[in-house]
Amino acid sequence: MKMHGLGNDFVVIDSRKRTHELSPKLVTAIGDRHCGVGFDQLAEISLRDGNPHLTFYNSDGSTSAACGNATRCIARYLMDETKEVDLTLTTDRGTLRAVDAGNGLVSVNMGHPQLSWDEIPLASAIDTLELPIDGAPTATGMGNPHCTFFVPDADAVDLAARGSEIEHHPLYPERTNVQFASLEGDNHLKMRVWERGVGVTLASGSSSCATAVAAARRGLTGRSVRVDLMGGTLHIDWRDDGVWMTGGTAYVFDGAFTARWLEANS
Repeated sequence: MKMHGLGNDFVVIDSRKRTHELSPKLVTAIGDRHCGVGFDQLAEISLRDGNPHLTFYNSDGSTSAACGNATRCIARYLMDETKEVDLTLTTDRGTLRAVDAGNGLVSVNMGHPQLSWDEIPLASAIDTLELPIDGAPTATGMGNPHCTFFVPDADAVDLAARGSEIEHHPLYPERTNVQFASLEGDNHLKMRVWERGVGVTLASGSSSCATAVAAARRGLTGRSVRVDLMGGTLHIDWRDDGVWMTGGTAYVFDGAFTARWLEANS
């Protein structure tokens, strides 16, 4: 299936009944927007201990433990399939709860943020609130590493240049997602995203969660915020039981790969 959350687009492969071999080469070929399908992330649904388990891949073939928008999209797909409004999903990030929020919206508990240097992880034991990088960004883990800069105007940043540079900063041994956020009002942020292994994306769920957590830690907002992205709006609520993310989802189409194409790209 092709799905998207606020323009953050995904290929979703359902492997609950049939095992698929997803090599990095095949994932990269599927992600090619000219010769494949194209996606920001690929998500595979399998079964683990009876629960749907989600595995995420970036468009460069690397893996990620978390992808918030894809989790919401798949939760909606499974809710429509099972007619349930409260689901449990597992990921390499851990067990996540998803609920139908009404009006076509889905909420997912993305778990507790990782705030210590070794959990994110960073290369050395330093204060994660203000990193020793020009702009003093904040480091946060949401199952994947994040680096959030707070700037006067997120739209004015050269996202491609700065994002690529920071993704590979030596402080982040596993590379990092990069966000530039500006305060638009009370508990209201505008954010632009560079995703590791992908590049510029219209939206990112885990990045929105990380940015909301960073803003609250720095006293810029409360713990419940609106985050405006290029593709739309997410609502993030950092509660005692984790970081909840709420937003819309969209199903685009179903597709199938020919045996010849798979053989050529596996």
